[in-house]
Formats: sequence, structure tokens, C-alpha cells
Amino acid sequence: MQGKAQLSDSNRRIMEVDAPPRRVYQAWKGSNLFFLGGRLIFGPDVRSLVLTVCLIVTPVIFFAAAVCPQLGHEFQSQIGGWVASVAVIFTACILLVLLLTSGRDPGIVPRNAHPPEPEDIGESPDWPGGQHGSTGLPLTRDVLVNGVSVKVKYCHTCMLYRPPRCSHCSICNNCVERFDHHCPWVGQCIGKRNYRFFFMFVSSTTLLCIYVFAFCWVNLKRIMDMHECKIGRALLKSPISGFLILYTFIAVWFVGGLTSFHLYLISTNQTTYENFRYRYDRKTNPYNLGATQNFIDILFSRIPSSKNNFRAKVKEDSATFTTSLSMGRVLSPPKMSVDLEMGTKRQAVAAEDLEDLHSQIGSAMGLERCGTEPPHFVGRKGCSEISSDIEAFAEEFGMERGLSERKKIERRTNDGP
Repeated sequence: MQGKAQLSDSNRRIMEVDAPPRRVYQAWKGSNLFFLGGRLIFGPDVRSLVLTVCLIVTPVIFFAAAVCPQLGHEFQSQIGGWVASVAVIFTACILLVLLLTSGRDPGIVPRNAHPPEPEDIGESPDWPGGQHGSTGLPLTRDVLVNGVSVKVKYCHTCMLYRPPRCSHCSICNNCVERFDHHCPWVGQCIGKRNYRFFFMFVSSTTLLCIYVFAFCWVNLKRIMDMHECKIGRALLKSPISGFLILYTFIAVWFVGGLTSFHLYLISTNQTTYENFRYRYDRKTNPYNLGATQNFIDILFSRIPSSKNNFRAKVKEDSATFTTSLSMGRVLSPPKMSVDLEMGTKRQAVAAEDLEDLHSQIGSAMGLERCGTEPPHFVGRKGCSEISSDIEAFAEEFGMERGLSERKKIERRTNDGP
């Protein structure tokens, strides 16, 4: 028990291999926030989503509670109930689309655990052209997209060459496919897997603003006709209608303008990032397939599956163990090779690796004697630390029997002279 209490930190890390495995979302290296056990993924600014929901729901509540009953009273029919029902159902659909936009993987490209080798990317180690990063890899590569040469950049954070139209979001700290922008109103990156939901969100919000704006005007017009008064007096009789008219008029300029802008982007098959950075109106856009095909490709094509399994169980690689005396002998534990981002296991430890581990432990046991000192001399601190470390390793990998036999031999050697 005393030997276990004196285990070094490196030994503890190796013994933690047997601890219950974490899931991918718990070891995620990006800045995302996960909910419901990794089923929902948000950006780090997800709190802004609360403000967005309030800006949508609050005016609808006022509209359904104050304006719609007046409409029913003025028309002496159930039109007020129908108008309120449509507004509430429409709002629920908008909130659902907002959740699909904000709470799903936008198209994150899994990062590599190590930089790619030049041979893996089809380049020689002494690649002659362009600038090189700290890894010795070229910072950019040329790829062909529809017959047009496009440069792709190397991401030092994710340790990969980004696919075409991919960019690294500095807020979420991820590379995102077909990156459009990071939207603070939804608290998420907008990319390949959630762009259509984002467009549905802004366009449907625009329609909701127009809907509320129109029926508030109908309410005021009906009051003016019934009481034969001007707009000022009608506003006094229904101030909520006046407030909602002003509110939706301002909001429609924002969401309506955003909808119009993204209609233009979809018709030309651009992203917001590309439009502001590359200005395809001044040069050839290799992704433009024509307006009709662009709409089909962006809004009606199949959404690709996520490249990340956030709920997969993984175990982290153990750190390489070195003895406390740093004597140059490294004891390598069994390799628990896993990919934290992808959540997929790699190759299991080979039998020869385990045999090599045994031989390393056996060799290290010989070092217990610390050179020419007899085995019973334990006054030197280094020897005792090695002994406790070796015992911990032996216990971890089921080698107690080998240790007990070795100790018997040592006792016979000590008792002999």
C-alpha cells in the first residue's frame, strides 16, 4: 500500500488507462459547448441565443394577446383566433429551424492528431515551391475545382489542408466545410450542414414580421373606420398595434435585408466569406453552376452526414513513462491508440509490442542494482524510486509472479556470501 502511495505522476497517468473511457465531446479540443450528452453542439456564444428567442417570442405574445382579440371583436367573428393561431404555429416553426441551425454540427472537419507527412499529400520532403510553415509543409496547395485552380491553405491548429471553401472559425476554433460566417444571433458557425436551415430561419422570420405588421395595420384601419377617427386616436385605442408596427418595420429591414443578400449569394453559389474576401464578381467563380442549379444544390440536395461522432467512447493515449532518474530507458505502456475527434479506434497493440514491453521491464529491473551496489543497499534515493516504479508497473500488467521469483533469487544471492 505504501508503494502505491509513492507512485510518480507518470505512473499514475499510465494506470488511468483502465479508467472508464470518456466520450469524444468530453475531450473536444474546439470551443464548442455540448448539451444532452453530446447530442447538441453549440458555439461558445450560445447565450446570445436566449436574446434571439426573446426578440422573436415577445412581440408574438403581445400580438396574440392584445391585437388578435381586438380583431375578433371588431369583425365580430373568429378571425382573431385564426390569426393568432397562425402566428403561434409559425413562431414554433421558426424556433424549430433556429434549433436546427444552432444545435447541430455545421460541417466541422475533424482535426488530425499529427501533421501529415509530405509523402501522404503527394509531395516530396524537399518541396521546392512556395513558403513553408514550421512543420516543413507548404502553406498552400493548388487543387482543381471544375477546371479552375484553387488554392487551399494548411491549418496549423487542425494540422490539415483545408478542403476547398473550408475556413477556420476563430470563435469556435474549428475548420468548417463551406464556411459562410459565424452568426452571433444563433451562436453557431454557418456551414455546409446548417446553411439551408439558417436561410429558412431568416426568411421565415422576415415573413413573420410582415404578417404581424400587416394585421396590426388592419386593426388600426378597422378602429379608424368604426370610430371615424384619425390614426392618432386609433393608436391611443390600440397602442400595442402601434408598437408592433414600429418594431416589425425596423426588424424587417434587418432580417429582410439579410434574406435578400443570401438570395443573391445562393443564386451565384457564393458564401458570405467568399463574397467579402474574393469578390467573384470580378473573376471566375468555379462553383457557379447557374442560378437554377445553384438553388437546387444548396437548398434541396442531401445534407451530408457529420464527420464527427461526438458520443463515441474513447481513451486518451497514455504519456510515455520515464523513470525518475531519467536513465535513458523508456518504458512504453501498451498503445491505446484512438482518434479523439473522430471517435474511431485505430490499430490495437501488437503481440510483439507487448513482448517488447516485458523485455524493457526486465532490463529496467537490472538497473535496480544501481551499478556496483549490492541489491540490499537501498540508502540511495534513486534506487528506491526505481524499485517502487517497477513494482507499480509489474502490478499493472500482471507480472507479480515474475517479480516474486526475482526477489527470491536476490535473497539467495544476499544470503549466500
